[in-house]
Amino acid sequence: MTTAETVIAIVMFTIAGILILLGILSFFQRGFILNNAYIYASKEDRKTMNKKPYYRQTAIVFCLLSIVFIIIGISVILRNYMIDYLQIPVIICVIIYVAVSSIKIGKEENK
Repeated sequence: MTTAETVIAIVMFTIAGILILLGILSFFQRGFILNNAYIYASKEDRKTMNKKPYYRQTAIVFCLLSIVFIIIGISVILRNYMIDYLQIPVIICVIIYVAVSSIKIGKEENK
């Protein structure tokens, strides 16, 4: 394994670790909500909105994205870039989850 591959693998695993940490913090509803609906909401809306579904959505997305970076790190370490194709279903799951959960959150807020 070359030095460049080692550095890339370390960076990928570091990003995965940060994403898992952010996901865990979001599951425990700690820290800032890294969700567009919350970020773009006015201060008045932030005070009244139910933050729990946004924390949950953020946590799940961060955990799934950490899996993507773990797959990249493993493919670099093993020098098997066919493993990268495992990212595709995970990314598709993230996109579908975000769309479905956003619709669900929107419906719950309109009740």
